[in-house]
Amino acid sequence: MPLLTRLKNRLIARIVTRHPALSGMVVDAFEPLVLQDIPWTSLTKPLDECAVALVTTAGVHRRDQQPFDMHDPDGDPTFREIDAGTPRRDLMITHDYYDHTDADRDINVVFPLDRIGELVSEGVVGGVTRFHYAFMGHITGRHVLTLTHVSAPRVASRLKELGADIVLLTPG
Repeated sequence: MPLLTRLKNRLIARIVTRHPALSGMVVDAFEPLVLQDIPWTSLTKPLDECAVALVTTAGVHRRDQQPFDMHDPDGDPTFREIDAGTPRRDLMITHDYYDHTDADRDINVVFPLDRIGELVSEGVVGGVTRFHYAFMGHITGRHVLTLTHVSAPRVASRLKELGADIVLLTPG
């Protein structure tokens, strides 16, 4: 995707953020993926004994990880594994399809590691998993099947291995 297209995407994201009434036009341009069976599992233990994992579609990654692909107009269906102990200064966002100015100043806006840590300190939740996961939220066309049949199941399996009782999904 040429630089001009990336700049156009960023400009659209800023305009829509500042003028929410315009967001309907952008949303109406996309055909949503409709799922018939949405998995749901009830909690089997008290919240203060549960391990929480974060999954975001905000394009968050560590600075030393490969950024999400902003050149492919269909998005990037891959994910990034982020250690829970990663210093916040080592996190960044690569995503052109929303205005992440505020999240660039405070990553907790889209990836609330510190807020979850506070809940653990207060005894509201039992703990956090060792790793959290990040995706890029703009996935269309040929990448939808990769996301739904490869990447997302791989992360779900990993979250089970990590002992996640609750997964908090945050958008970008």
